[in-house]
Amino acid sequence: MSERGAGRPPAGRARASRKPESRLAMVRRARRINRELAEVYPYAHPELDFEDPFQLLVATVLSAQTTDLRVNQTTPALFAKYPTPEDLAAADPEELEQIVRPTGFFRSKARALLGLSAAIRDDFGGEVPGRLEDLVTLPGVGRKTANVVLGNAFGVPGLTVDTHFQRLVHRFGWTAAKEPEKIEQEIMEIFPRSEWTMLSHRLIFHGRRICHARRPACGACPIAPLCPAYGEGETDPEKAKKLLKYEMGGGPGQRLKPPPGFPGQAAPPLEVE
Repeated sequence: MSERGAGRPPAGRARASRKPESRLAMVRRARRINRELAEVYPYAHPELDFEDPFQLLVATVLSAQTTDLRVNQTTPALFAKYPTPEDLAAADPEELEQIVRPTGFFRSKARALLGLSAAIRDDFGGEVPGRLEDLVTLPGVGRKTANVVLGNAFGVPGLTVDTHFQRLVHRFGWTAAKEPEKIEQEIMEIFPRSEWTMLSHRLIFHGRRICHARRPACGACPIAPLCPAYGEGETDPEKAKKLLKYEMGGGPGQRLKPPPGFPGQAAPPLEVE
């Protein structure tokens, strides 16, 4: 791991000495955090395995309330049986439920997959639409899912305001907004459009690996000097290192088929009972 955070402040100092920050100073600090995260995670990417827009859409819907790893372990069998929207729209509901059961909430997810596949077949000629206003008309697809698909399958910049993204923008002091759409709008004003998709990946990577919800690894964080929330988590460097996850902690990532340049191990396939 990089030693970029070697100059991190002692525990509690960041918040204790925090002064009111102007809008300009916050924007400059935010953009510096983005630049430094780009150096920490030059390989940041969507952590769902997919080969086309339809696969990414399905995987993203399945990722609600579960890990990307569990989705990646489930989708190979799903896509082998139902490779196209037409195939999935015609699936037997009970068979589909059994395939997606490992991802949790399998009945509602199966209904969403059947519905969105039928809509793609009937309303969009069997092709996943490449516009946000069309994507959000599909069953089970909101702005977050639509932005994931647009940014990573169509190259249309967007912000993925998931729980990790929300947690980090609050800790970094970029916004006090609570509603995802409001957060999205305020963060859009801080960064150029060209950065939106990669910013999302970097924040989600950082949230999963270091800046955890319950015990952030502050003492192992490379951007600690820039974070007003430094000290909320473990500040002892050695103890903090033990909290690191995925490739940062020496473990496998979430993808069974990670992209070139990923420094960690591929995730294992789903164990068959």
